[in-house]
Amino acid sequence: MSITRKIEIDEREVVFKASAATPRIYRLKFQRDIYNDLRLLEKSINHNDEEESGLDLFSLEMFENIAYIMAKHADPSIPNTPEDWLDEFNTFSIYQVLPQLIELWGLNVQTEIEAKKKFGQQIGK
Repeated sequence: MSITRKIEIDEREVVFKASAATPRIYRLKFQRDIYNDLRLLEKSINHNDEEESGLDLFSLEMFENIAYIMAKHADPSIPNTPEDWLDEFNTFSIYQVLPQLIELWGLNVQTEIEAKKKFGQQIGK
């Protein structure tokens, strides 16, 4: 099961997808754990306040990689590198997009937990 969401970036709708495959795709592409990276980004962004956030260049790169993987997962026709994909946009604010990606990921995780509970209840009958 997967969840998709359209997010406006640079005045165009971009579809992002989160599923059980997302962590594996991210790990294979970037050799990193998406759970840890999202947790770090969530802690760093401090309520969408650019002046109070703890985002550095490494955090920005993590955000770009996560956004790219979720967009590529939704639309395989997207270019094969984050750089080529990002080149399709003008500058956009991480503070507008990241919270929506974190929410999408949270909905995906919640859906997976609920599905496992239902499956466990069915087995227990």
